[in-house]
Amino acid sequence: MTTSGPRSGDFRDQLVQPLLVLGVTAVGAVQWSAADTVFPPLALTLFVLTALAGIGTLFPWTRLGPRTQIAAISGYMALGALLLPLAHQTQAAGIFPFIAASAAGVKLASRKAAVGIAVGGALLATAASVAVGQLVPDAPQWPWWAPLTVALPVYMGISFRDRQNVLLSARRAAEAAERAAESEAREAALLERARIGREVHDVLGHSLSGIALQLDLADALRSSGRDEESVAAVRRARALAVDSIGETRRAVQALREDTLPLPDVLRRLAERNAVGFTITGEPVSPSAEATHAVFRVAQEALTNAAKHAPGATRAMSLSCTADRIILTVHNGPAGEIRGGGTAAAPGVGLVGMRERATQLGATLHTGPAPDGGWTVELSLPRRSV
Repeated sequence: MTTSGPRSGDFRDQLVQPLLVLGVTAVGAVQWSAADTVFPPLALTLFVLTALAGIGTLFPWTRLGPRTQIAAISGYMALGALLLPLAHQTQAAGIFPFIAASAAGVKLASRKAAVGIAVGGALLATAASVAVGQLVPDAPQWPWWAPLTVALPVYMGISFRDRQNVLLSARRAAEAAERAAESEAREAALLERARIGREVHDVLGHSLSGIALQLDLADALRSSGRDEESVAAVRRARALAVDSIGETRRAVQALREDTLPLPDVLRRLAERNAVGFTITGEPVSPSAEATHAVFRVAQEALTNAAKHAPGATRAMSLSCTADRIILTVHNGPAGEIRGGGTAAAPGVGLVGMRERATQLGATLHTGPAPDGGWTVELSLPRRSV
């Protein structure tokens, strides 16, 4: 996240108040020895106290409560207002009440309190100027309107504080946006991992399951002396291995969202598995992601049928209505098992099918059919594709 601009600007802004306080203190101290002040001991005491109060405002006040902050700023303002008419000859010292008004706007969260302190300081400075003028008529004094302007810098302080709050809010919003982007990136990576995991399972699971079944059959046939049929089973296993290479290429194409229309994809799948395939309604071509998901559900359903109901008849259909696309894969009752095939171990095929259906906003129904077989039905809303 790039925040060097606002942060460097904040740094420059933060230098204004320290430079004013320290500069006025230094210049006032230099001028003091050569200037004529009214009531010198009192004026010098007020100058020292005001300078210390100003320096105190340069430190963070995070540990001070709101009332303590108001009391501290009020004391700072009162000292500066009383100093104003006593140190006319040291013009730098007369800037302190203006700095105090600005500090009230910067430091105090309550605008009402800041403005109240600034106005009170202006009235006090005016009253002090009138009192000094009455007590020491010959002493030079500020114009009558000058003490009234003491309150004006409070609005500069409030504006500065508002700007700092806006920058802080913008920085926090940028950080929140960055965290959200990182979270989305992590979520996208997890989704992509899950997608690749399903691809690996679908491609390898389908191919290796078929190869394992054919090799088990070949072993059983060879043990019973049926060598020619055993060789044929081995050849079918080899054909499945070759076909898995094509499946891998198709999986890569699907990951790149480069796929054929859904009816063509399902028709080719049916041809490779020697399964009957019918289409009812007007064929549609959903998105590459939806096409690939439907294809994988069909492939997994056919693979499960071959593993759990070997020898059973299998059929696949695609129904396209006005509002839904429905894929149905059905197999009949299991036929006679030839040879000692491997038992079908529980896998993640059904879980993968349900995950794909959920991502597309589809519904997946699996269960026994009236004829003793098994049916898998995926119903996909057309608006989601």
